[in-house]
Amino acid sequence: MKINPFLGPLLLTVLLPFGPIVAQDEVPFHCSTHGLEHLAPLHRNDPQRLQRIAEDEAALEAFTQQYTQMGEADRGGNNYVLPVVFHIIHNNGPENISDAQVHDAIRVLNDDFNKLNDDWDNVRPEFLGIVAEVGITFRLAQLDPDGNCTSGINRVQSILTNDGTQTMKDLIQWPRNKYLNVWVCAYADGAAGYTLTPGMVNNAWSAAADGIVLLHNYTGSIGTSSPGRSRTLTHEVGHWINLRHCWGPTNEPGLASNCNEDDNVADTPNTVGWTSCNLSGASCNSALDNVENYMEYSYCSKMFTEGQKTRMHAALNSGTAQRNQLWQPTNLAATGTTGVNVLCAAAFTSDLREVCAGGSVQFTDVSYHGATTWEWTFPGGTPASSTDQNPMVTYSTPGLYPVTLVAGNGNDQVNTQVNDYVMVMPATGLAVPFSEGFEAANSLPNTDWAVNDLGANGSFQLVVTAGFQSAKSVRLNNYVSEAGQVDELVSNTWDMSNATDIVISYRYAFAQRNTQNNDVLKLFVSKDCGASWSMRDILYATGGLSTAPLQTAPFTPNGDGQWAESVVDNISNAYHVGDFRFKFRFESDGGNNVFIDHINVNGGPVGLAETLTVGDGGLLVVPDPAGADASLMMELREGGAVRVELLDPVGRLVARLPEHQLPAGPNRVALPVEGLSRGVYLAVVHQNGRMQLTRFTKE
Repeated sequence: MKINPFLGPLLLTVLLPFGPIVAQDEVPFHCSTHGLEHLAPLHRNDPQRLQRIAEDEAALEAFTQQYTQMGEADRGGNNYVLPVVFHIIHNNGPENISDAQVHDAIRVLNDDFNKLNDDWDNVRPEFLGIVAEVGITFRLAQLDPDGNCTSGINRVQSILTNDGTQTMKDLIQWPRNKYLNVWVCAYADGAAGYTLTPGMVNNAWSAAADGIVLLHNYTGSIGTSSPGRSRTLTHEVGHWINLRHCWGPTNEPGLASNCNEDDNVADTPNTVGWTSCNLSGASCNSALDNVENYMEYSYCSKMFTEGQKTRMHAALNSGTAQRNQLWQPTNLAATGTTGVNVLCAAAFTSDLREVCAGGSVQFTDVSYHGATTWEWTFPGGTPASSTDQNPMVTYSTPGLYPVTLVAGNGNDQVNTQVNDYVMVMPATGLAVPFSEGFEAANSLPNTDWAVNDLGANGSFQLVVTAGFQSAKSVRLNNYVSEAGQVDELVSNTWDMSNATDIVISYRYAFAQRNTQNNDVLKLFVSKDCGASWSMRDILYATGGLSTAPLQTAPFTPNGDGQWAESVVDNISNAYHVGDFRFKFRFESDGGNNVFIDHINVNGGPVGLAETLTVGDGGLLVVPDPAGADASLMMELREGGAVRVELLDPVGRLVARLPEHQLPAGPNRVALPVEGLSRGVYLAVVHQNGRMQLTRFTKE
């Protein structure tokens, strides 16, 4: 095979979503590009920068050829350890892969680079003698750039998981002279994975692009991925350490012109490149092509050659893109990848954080690194303590309970306590009607409300700066949230087993920051203590959610006029259960803050004393449809102060009557309907902390 000097085009390696290794899969495979468009945000088509990239690629190639000619003793060794960090860029979808899937990806990578893969000895006999044990070990970092404890797996919630470009990479990158950065996402800019060769990212201005981007379903062999897709990372790491495709520095296999190209590796036969597992394939006058090479698209890759090993070692010994700094002992100590585990954090997860009394929670230890002993404490639980690694705990009494874990390795111990970790609710819920103005609340979460901070960026909290007809409410600081963040405010259980109907009403306030914001507030209900949820209300920022004009500064409602009300009465009798729950879910689209207040639950119990009016016709608007005049007819069960409001179809307050002291029995109240537009409206009556409504039409 000929060895050509570096003359080919600059190589950006990209795998499209067919994957390089799907056993015996004959689907054609193509890379998306061999150009520089993925680096365009950084080189900006500046001729000097483009020239510098070409010079750096040529210099690395010259160094590689010189290194190849050295004797084994002069090359600096055959064993390298590289620290790795995975950045999981997700939007709470399947792309938020498990730690186990990341660990499996590292396992596959280490097997492939150290000839530990089960299939290496199945290669064609002609190539068995040159299957390389490359001698590179990849370890997840145990210390971050500041020397703090890390699992080597970062999770960043962002809608940019669907972008996959440099913009996504700019969310987070650890120093490339200390770590191999791997970004896992939902969309890898049209590829299954891509990276850039060292010469392309040698300069300080291009360093931000250095690393590997992978689709989540091409990461490892388990979880959302599969064994057939698991070698994508192996292929990309090969490029990241300066390997070309077997046919040369392009992304187009199968072309006759590839016979004029070269991968600059002496023991890989010259080839046009393969997109199928043709084990007898021979091209470019070779006796037999190395179809089973990891740098092919043959769907049956299982080996590197000795020549590729030498080429990768050359890149690791070169200062180009600082590759030679990664494996130095000082850096292995700084990143916690010496091979000796650093026990630096006690941590755990669980399958549930909210259960009804009598329910069980499965706890899972995720302490890092190398814990061998565990001491758990579970106030309110059975057992109250455990030394199991992953205990199951049952909670019988409603309340909020902390969890404590002390993890050890025989020499050191670390501990963590999470207060209010488990919310236990009554199996038969609280009585209704229920009214929540948050005036008596002191904090969130509490015994009535749980919060789910799905983006780990701060969730619903009590504020004393604004409320509807009060100073307190619940606010989500959406002003600082990134589009795509999701947060939930979740209720306790309520006993609706004797209900004839269920009505939930609530006040809300929200403003957009620009007209493109379309944040969403949803209300869900559950008939099984939160095991499953069904949506019953939805408000969009471009529709009924916005209660105030656009605001570029953080939004706080400046009075009751910037609040609206939503009344939800489309909850079927399937939800007439003893462990009824509801929750608010806010999905950010970059808008402003959202406030919630005056939450009312009226289950319409059978007991007559629980209704505001007498009989089925105790509350109605006449005439209906209403013309220029209308009256609200109500036969009150008891006398007292009554407040009447009119709401438009999206829950905005359109009129509020002065509070009346009305006697028990029939009453008639004139409604201000003359100025209303045509449509359906709600007349809502409030008395003694309870609420009742009726719909009417305005002609």
